[in-house]
Amino acid sequence: MSGHEMMHIKPSRWSWNRFKDLLNFYVMLGVIPATVVITYINLFIGPAKLAEIPEGYVPEVHEYYAHPITRWMTKHVKKSYQQEYEVMCQHIYETDYARKLRLAEKRVHQKMQEKQDSQAYYYEPVTGRNERHIKSMLERSVENVGTR
Repeated sequence: MSGHEMMHIKPSRWSWNRFKDLLNFYVMLGVIPATVVITYINLFIGPAKLAEIPEGYVPEVHEYYAHPITRWMTKHVKKSYQQEYEVMCQHIYETDYARKLRLAEKRVHQKMQEKQDSQAYYYEPVTGRNERHIKSMLERSVENVGTR
């Protein structure tokens, strides 16, 4: 016990080891399968070859690309210009419709306020059920307190 050997304190390597483990995991999970798929497509499918278009056939947008991965992404991931245009038109239509609806509601509200001849907004209907409930609550409070 008198050897004076000391334990040297050094920083933990836990974070570095954790980083290496996660990097290895995600490389195995994503990069390797993607590389295998891309290599397979490039070796066995290859780029498209130029050919004449049959009479009466209209090619789709994704068919103009040569590489199969680009064709797949254009067909399944990216929106076409026509789709984007129609989505934009629908958004403009809905916004304009909401604006017109708010404007019409504002005009109706102003007319009702001017003429005061409508039940909506300025009239709260009184029902017998609510009146009976209020009357019974008042009677119970009178019984508890003793005076009105």
